[in-house]
Amino acid sequence: MLLPELGYSWGEIRAGLDRVMVALVCALFALGIISIYSAGKGVRSSTVVFVVRQLVWGGVSAAVYVVILRVGYRNFVRLSFWLYAATFLCLIILDVRGIASKGAVRWFQFGNINFQPSELGKVSLILFMSRFCSRRPPENVKNLAAALAICGASVFMILLQPDLGSALVYIAIIFAILAVAGTPVKYLAWLALVGLCALPVLWKGMRAYQRLRLIVFLDPYIDPQGAGYNVIQSRIAVGSGGLWGKGFLQGTQGRLHFLPAPHTDFIFSVFAEEFGFIGGIIVITLFACLFWRILRGAFRTKDTRAKLLCIGVVAWLWFQLMESIAMSMGLAPITGLPMPLFSYGGSSLLMVVIALALAQSVAISPVRENFAHI
Repeated sequence: MLLPELGYSWGEIRAGLDRVMVALVCALFALGIISIYSAGKGVRSSTVVFVVRQLVWGGVSAAVYVVILRVGYRNFVRLSFWLYAATFLCLIILDVRGIASKGAVRWFQFGNINFQPSELGKVSLILFMSRFCSRRPPENVKNLAAALAICGASVFMILLQPDLGSALVYIAIIFAILAVAGTPVKYLAWLALVGLCALPVLWKGMRAYQRLRLIVFLDPYIDPQGAGYNVIQSRIAVGSGGLWGKGFLQGTQGRLHFLPAPHTDFIFSVFAEEFGFIGGIIVITLFACLFWRILRGAFRTKDTRAKLLCIGVVAWLWFQLMESIAMSMGLAPITGLPMPLFSYGGSSLLMVVIALALAQSVAISPVRENFAHI
């Protein structure tokens, strides 16, 4: 009986729902569907397959979104330890029973559905750190070391897959929450310094294909027909879009099979080629507005856990967005991170929507606080 009492009523949801946030999410998802449809023409003769699957996942995600709003973020924060432990267990099992692709073991396969535990790990990490750092603020070495030890374990498991891109997302989330939770600047500076000093060790631990990705990032023409091919073709796609783009379904890089993985890794390249610089600016502006609405909810609540949760969500989505765009333009190494709400993929979309639902739940929380004072 304890959990339902902490959830939100439908009246509270209607009164506190941030409709602007909902509209922004729907707009970005719609643009993603358009891009997936266009990108699919360069992958299969039937582009409807990708669109239908993504729409189905969108429907499932919408249903989950409503359920999370009804339950409320407080219940998920209360269960954060068990969620984080379950995710960590999944990462351990993944090393033994997971599906390998492109040199990494990242997925569980259930029939025709592939599930990536590292995506779930981003949500559980944010929930766990929000609760842990609100109870034990990382203002001293003891609390900071405890937070790093517990959360660093999941980063280590992600690196074992190996999945450097997701590991960087985890690090961005951890660093952002620690900074907002009150970690002294000198400790953050030391952490950054330790991270820089660990780069040679990380380099030695990388697989050959990962090292090659970093090398071709500096100069893709070292191997223009091999590892550098993706970067070169993506640059051409983005650059050929010009100011206004070539028009919907008029892009050539994806449709003529020059651009690899156009519906996943390089979805922004497809969009930029067809809608140009102006289209790219519109997408970035929509994301910026979405981030602001999430932070607005954090500013309005009095719950420290909720504030840290929102910071973690923004850090996650911002990092993946910037990496995806920079990767498409050749300004960052290829990591394979999906573009939030755009890239084709069910587990990624579902987890992003869950994170956004938790942030929306935070935005609704002041309604209950106001009712409590009446």
